[in-house]
Amino acid sequence: MTPLRVLELYSGIGGMHCGLTESGVSAEVVAAVDVNTTANEVYKHNFPNTPLWPKSIEGISQEELDSLAFDMILMSPPCQPFTRIGLQGDVSDPRAKSFMYILEILPRLQKPPRYILLENVKGFETSEARDALIRTLESCGYIYQEFLLSPPCLGIPNSRLRYFLIAKLQEEQFAFQTTNKILEEFPRCDTSEPSCPSSAVGPQRNLQTDEESLRHKQWPQGAFLYKLETAEQLERKRSQDADCSVQTLQDFLEDNVEIGPHLLPPKALLRYALILDIVTPACRRSTCFTKGYGHYMEGTGSILQAATDVEISSAYKSLETLSDEEKLAKLSTLKLRYFTPREIANLHGFPAQFDFPDKIRTKQRYRLLGNSLNVHIVAKLISLLLQNTM
Repeated sequence: MTPLRVLELYSGIGGMHCGLTESGVSAEVVAAVDVNTTANEVYKHNFPNTPLWPKSIEGISQEELDSLAFDMILMSPPCQPFTRIGLQGDVSDPRAKSFMYILEILPRLQKPPRYILLENVKGFETSEARDALIRTLESCGYIYQEFLLSPPCLGIPNSRLRYFLIAKLQEEQFAFQTTNKILEEFPRCDTSEPSCPSSAVGPQRNLQTDEESLRHKQWPQGAFLYKLETAEQLERKRSQDADCSVQTLQDFLEDNVEIGPHLLPPKALLRYALILDIVTPACRRSTCFTKGYGHYMEGTGSILQAATDVEISSAYKSLETLSDEEKLAKLSTLKLRYFTPREIANLHGFPAQFDFPDKIRTKQRYRLLGNSLNVHIVAKLISLLLQNTM
């Protein structure tokens, strides 16, 4: 069978490429395109035989695209125009220009791609850019399905809720019944393959109903007085850690990590102790790792407690009554450390052979991984996209 010719846009460090490989599909990436020079160094290091175009997408002519004769587009456009912490400029954001160029040129291609897979942040589904995408796909004769998926649906203990879309030309049907609703789990196909569990968007899926029921629950006095956590947050974490369909973090950690370079500095311990999301190797959860991990503390990812023989509640007990020196002494017993870049790559599904060039600094690795995606979800979506057609 002739391998599929794949065009990888916004290629980053190669998460889509890794997902394509994991899917087992016979395919060749005929070109990868990205303007990020640091990401391109990592991509070239891992995929030295793939043609890499270090240029803006708007700088690629229709003739160049036609010459590639690609069968599939994999793309993860910039998320900043749609993210909840950004300005949400949508199509007016200059960073959306390249994506709008793709939508403009897609109908003009001599040979439109048979398959498309797109990834973006939650929030894209309500954007004008998404509406423009759907209009373009429908006018070009594609059928499609949208998803909101997070890694816990595949048993991975990391929340990373993302928007995905898969599309194919209408002459090929999906192996499942499509719907105009955004699916929050993998569909059950007309095979013996089971669908994804109902927790497909991870811990965030039933938060509203969970919190409503928890408001009426009686809690022992002092149950959540250490750290700035509500009863609802505490119970949610306990529920997540009790979900045996999800692996423990231990399965994703490196062996024999030298924890010294990864320990939180004293200033960070004192300033942010009450807002850290602390997990242990036995936990079945971790928060989304962002590009600011290792630089900013709040909302950028979980912190690992390396001293598993110490009760976290004992380290936090009466902390507000202590001097800074005493606080630091107690908190230091937990040996709180950052996850290593390799451990985050493991949670994202990057294969063991995936590596960073030595010259890429730790902070740069965190940033690149924070901008990447979950490889396993991409692999499953590619398999779903091509099911019954290959």
